[in-house]
Amino acid sequence: GYASIPSARFDAVLRERLGDRLVLGAEVRRLDARAVTLADGRVLTAGCVLDGRGARPGPHIALGFQKFLGQEIRTAAPHGLTEPVLMDATVDQHDAYRFVYLLPFTADTLLVEDTYYADGGDLDDAVLRERIAAYARSQGWRIAEVLREERGVLPIVLAGDMDAFWRDAAEGAVPVGLAAALFHPTTGYSLPDAVRLADLIAALPAVDVATVRAAVRGHALRAWRDRGFFRLLNRMLFRAAEPSRRWHVMQRFYGLPAPLIARFYAARPTLSDQLRILTGKPPVPLGAALRAALATDLRGAPELQEKTS
Repeated sequence: GYASIPSARFDAVLRERLGDRLVLGAEVRRLDARAVTLADGRVLTAGCVLDGRGARPGPHIALGFQKFLGQEIRTAAPHGLTEPVLMDATVDQHDAYRFVYLLPFTADTLLVEDTYYADGGDLDDAVLRERIAAYARSQGWRIAEVLREERGVLPIVLAGDMDAFWRDAAEGAVPVGLAAALFHPTTGYSLPDAVRLADLIAALPAVDVATVRAAVRGHALRAWRDRGFFRLLNRMLFRAAEPSRRWHVMQRFYGLPAPLIARFYAARPTLSDQLRILTGKPPVPLGAALRAALATDLRGAPELQEKTS
């Protein structure tokens, strides 16, 4: 099945569990391995500080981007959707792989998300709002109310050197989440990885900097090694296909059996799944696909070779 966690529900659970330990609206001036210094001068101390502030550009990972703006809307009449639409790529591509993602909540409320797989991470909110409005009109929906809005720029990993990445992270707060490259390499989704890492840290015999850093590093390196297939596919999508024709790659993929797609989204494809994805007539020129698969000179990481430790 398909599940989601609304932001309001996530917020409510965190407030209930953390109570007055939850600090909101506070600018962080400095992070150290055992202390957080806030802009107002307060210093919070702990046995170990985790840095989950998201992916940051660096010399050791080459990235593409999945960027989006979504609006939860209330329609003037029932919208007619009974299940999610993961990718409607019949829309104009605008020099990227563009699709609209639809997630119905009730008969007259749904999330409409305008999404792009693009080389750059810039996002023009005003333009995407106009495109969402135009898409709603094309579906015959009249927007009665915009209930909320969300935006994001998610990293899509093409290649990297994780040993060098973790050498740079040997001091200071321990990176987690996107900051530790713990996310699905192709979708950019990070919640399942966050849950697995939280369980791992909770089970540690001690929550000190050395113990936590070693555990997170080992976990992240194992995930990196296990997910090389996704990075290969990402390079083929971003380096072998022209931006406006990337939809051909996805069109072929979403014609595969639903159980295979589910395992892919869970980052657990079988060897048979991987062979099924790669066999058959390629949706991109063969020469370009081979060059992308073997690429060592990627934008954002010159002369970067894939290293898995």
